[in-house]
Amino acid sequence: MTDIVGVRFKSVGKIYYFDRAGIELEINDYVIAETSRGLELGTVAVFPEQVSDEMTKNLKPLARKAEPDDIKHARELESKEREALKEAGKLVERFNLPMKLLSAEYNFDSTRLTLYFSTEERVDFRELARELARRLKVRIEMKQTGPRDEAKLRGGCGRCGLPLCCATFLSGFAPVSMKMAKEQSLPLNPMKISGVCGRLMCCLVYESELYHVMKQKLPKEGQLVSTAMGIARVISSNPLKETVLVELESQATTELPLSEITIENNPHHKQQKDG
Repeated sequence: MTDIVGVRFKSVGKIYYFDRAGIELEINDYVIAETSRGLELGTVAVFPEQVSDEMTKNLKPLARKAEPDDIKHARELESKEREALKEAGKLVERFNLPMKLLSAEYNFDSTRLTLYFSTEERVDFRELARELARRLKVRIEMKQTGPRDEAKLRGGCGRCGLPLCCATFLSGFAPVSMKMAKEQSLPLNPMKISGVCGRLMCCLVYESELYHVMKQKLPKEGQLVSTAMGIARVISSNPLKETVLVELESQATTELPLSEITIENNPHHKQQKDG
């Protein structure tokens, strides 16, 4: 079996797989790899125990293990990237372009500079790219990002007060839907369940499956159940606590564990209650 290694080129980026090519490596070691953008410096993220066909598709060997001089060069590139971003910002103002520059990235051999930007309208950036290429003597690639990618690049804090998940540990974005918020009994006001990116918060996904499984066990609102105190109607439920709030025939309400109720299927009781 091919000796495969997973490499990250950004601290919270996607993992790409390479043939280790016999190089002795450990987790967090720096490596040089050939990518679609040319040579790149990355870190070893994982040695997969199970190898899928997707991992081995178009697999390339690592170029080499990074040397101290390689790491020093990468740090120097960070300084060049900041200068390039400033230069690009001046040109954006000069050409009066409706775009927001987010970051600049050189590939490892400094032959290509990628500029990430966001915009709410169509932008013709060809003149910007030509002038910047002329000034920096490098190939320019422009990449427009979506709202979530912008938040990932810029960072910040979420409603919880903690650093954004996308900027600290999420390597990819899972689909998030309003149905997930509804299932977790959260307010359906988008303003209250959206992140700094303006999209539904990624954390809605974390407990979605748990709520879905638990709600299958719990009776629905309005359903009749039997309790030690008699027949009652379900008002609401708490999936995390596995409890239900019920209204007794006396109109008193009480919260009971799921283990202390039985779903009532007797139509006679339903007629009595509805009557």
